[in-house]
Amino acid sequence: MKKLLLSFVFLLAVVVLAACGGSDEEAGGESGDNGDGESSSDSGSKLEELQESGTVTVGFANEEPYGYQGDDGELKGAAVDIAKAVFAELGVDEMDAQLQDFGQLIPGLNAGQYDLVTAGMAITPDRCENAIFAEPEMVYGEGLVVQAGNPLGIESYEDIANNPDIRVSVMSGATEVGYLEEMGVSDGQVTTAPDIPATFSAVQADRADVTTATEMTLRLAMETSDESQIEFVENFEQPDIEGVPSYGAPAFHPDNTELRDAYNEALQGLKEDGTVAELLEANGFDPESNFVAAGEVTAESVCSGENY
Repeated sequence: MKKLLLSFVFLLAVVVLAACGGSDEEAGGESGDNGDGESSSDSGSKLEELQESGTVTVGFANEEPYGYQGDDGELKGAAVDIAKAVFAELGVDEMDAQLQDFGQLIPGLNAGQYDLVTAGMAITPDRCENAIFAEPEMVYGEGLVVQAGNPLGIESYEDIANNPDIRVSVMSGATEVGYLEEMGVSDGQVTTAPDIPATFSAVQADRADVTTATEMTLRLAMETSDESQIEFVENFEQPDIEGVPSYGAPAFHPDNTELRDAYNEALQGLKEDGTVAELLEANGFDPESNFVAAGEVTAESVCSGENY
C-alpha cells in the first residue's frame, strides 16, 4: 500500500512538473518575444496584418493640399497620394480615411484609431515625444491671409506681436500656434478653429484680422474664397525661428517601428525614381523647392533639433 501511494505521488509530481514547463513555454509564446527583445505583436506583424487585410486606416485633417476630403468624398492631397503609392509598394492597396481635427490626430493615433496619420504634419521635437515619424516627404514655409486691403499693414508675425489689438485665428493643433507665441504674440490675441475654412470665415466675418498657416494651404484655400473680403500677403516675412521651414511626414504609433521602417524603405525608392516629386507637383507643390531628397534631412535630425 505504501509502495502504491509512493508511486502515485511520484506520478503526480511528474505531471505537475510537465504542466509547469508547458505553461512557461506557452507564456513565452504569448508574450510575443521573438528572442531579440522585440514583441511579435509589434509593427512587424502589423505590416503583415495590413497586407492580409489589404487596407490601411489613415487619419487626416481637412487641409488642402496636404490631406483633405474632396467634393466626391474621396481622400486627396500630396501626403495622401504619397502614402497611397508607398503602401501600394508594400502590398496594401486600399485606404480607409478617417477625418479628424488636426489637434486630435496624434491622440487618435495613440488611441489606436489609425495605423498612421498622413496630413503633411510638420515634424517637431514635441510631437516626436508622442509619435514616430517617417522620413520627410516635403518642406514648406508659412503665410498670412488678412482682410481685404490689409488695413492693419500686417506683413509678419512681428507686426502681430507689436500690435496687441490684432486678432489671429489659427487651426487648432497647428505649429503656427507655437510660432506666434515664440514671436511674442500674446495668448489673448489668438483664437483657434477646427480647420482652415473656419479660420478664413473668422477673418471674413471680422472675428479676426488675420489667419496664418503654411503658404501652400493658404494659397489653395484662396482659390475658392471670396477675394473681395480677404487677401494673401505676398510680401510676408518668414519668421526666423526654429521649425521654419517645416518638414512634413507621416506619423506612426511609437510601437510600430517596423511598419515605419518598411514605409521609409519604400518611400526612398519612390523618391529616387521621381514618383514623389511628380506627386508633389500634381498637387500644386514645386517639385524642386518643396521636395526633400532621400537622406538630405532625416526625421531623426529634426526630432533632435539639429534640423529644426
